[in-house]
Amino acid sequence: MLSGDYLLEMRDIHKSFGAVRAVQSVDLVLGRGEILGLLGDNAAGKSTLMKILTAFHKPDRGKIYVEGQEVHIHTPGDARRLGIEMIYQDFSLAPNLSIADNIFLGRELTKDFLGMRFIDRKRMEEKAKSAMSVTNIRLDSVKTIVTDLSGGQRQAVAIARATAFDAKVIIMDEPTASLSVKTIPPLLDLMVHLRDQGISMIFISHRIQDVFSTCDRVMVLRRGKCVGVAYTQDTTVDEVTSLIAGTQKTFGKNAQHFNPVGLEEYDA
Repeated sequence: MLSGDYLLEMRDIHKSFGAVRAVQSVDLVLGRGEILGLLGDNAAGKSTLMKILTAFHKPDRGKIYVEGQEVHIHTPGDARRLGIEMIYQDFSLAPNLSIADNIFLGRELTKDFLGMRFIDRKRMEEKAKSAMSVTNIRLDSVKTIVTDLSGGQRQAVAIARATAFDAKVIIMDEPTASLSVKTIPPLLDLMVHLRDQGISMIFISHRIQDVFSTCDRVMVLRRGKCVGVAYTQDTTVDEVTSLIAGTQKTFGKNAQHFNPVGLEEYDA
C-alpha cells in the first residue's frame, strides 16, 4: 500500500510541552475499513497524538492527509467536517439531556415556521432512532435522559452520535474503561461490525487482549516515539507487552524488515 492509498495519514508529527517532548517524529497511517490499535504506557504520547488529529493540540511540526489530500485541522469542527470523530473515555455526554438531544448536541436540526427557525425535534428523534439501531442496543425511547442509562448504553449513544454524521474515522479512547465486564464483548462486536461497514477506527486501550480480538494492526508508542507497528496476526500479546515495557525492540514476523510508517514491507 503506497502513500496516498490510506484513508488517514499523520506524517512526521512533533509536539512538545515546554521541555517535555510528548510526540517525536511519529507517522501514523490508517487504511479504509481498518481498526488500528494504539498502545503504550501512560505518557507514551497516544492521547496527545489523537488530540492533534482532533485539533485540541496544534502540532509543532508535521502534516495530516485525508484520502491523499493534505488537510489543515484548526478546530474540532474542522475534524468533524472531515469525518473524524473522537469518543472519549467519559463519553462527553450531557447527562441531563435526552439521547436524541445528545446525538445532535451542537448540530441540531431546524425548521422554518412563520419566518423563524425552530429545532425540529421530531426529525431529530427519527434520525436518533436510526443512529441507535446501528449499535444493536435496545432502548425504550430516544427521549430517555442519559443519566438513566447504563455505562454500555451511554457508550452506544456516543458511538451513535459519531455514526449519525457519516464519520470516516472514529477514535475510541479507552472505550471499555467505564464498562462492566459483561458489557465489553458487545462493544467489541460493535466495533468489528462498524469496521465491516467501512468505518475506520483507532482504538486506544490498556486491555491488550481486547486490541487483539478487534484490531487489524497494532502500533506501539513509547516516550513519544513509534517503536513498532505490526499486523495483529503476525505478533503476540507477549511481544506487544514487551515492546511497551521496552524489553523488546521489535515485533512481528517481519521485524527484521520493520517499516514503522506503513505496510509496504509486510506486503513485500
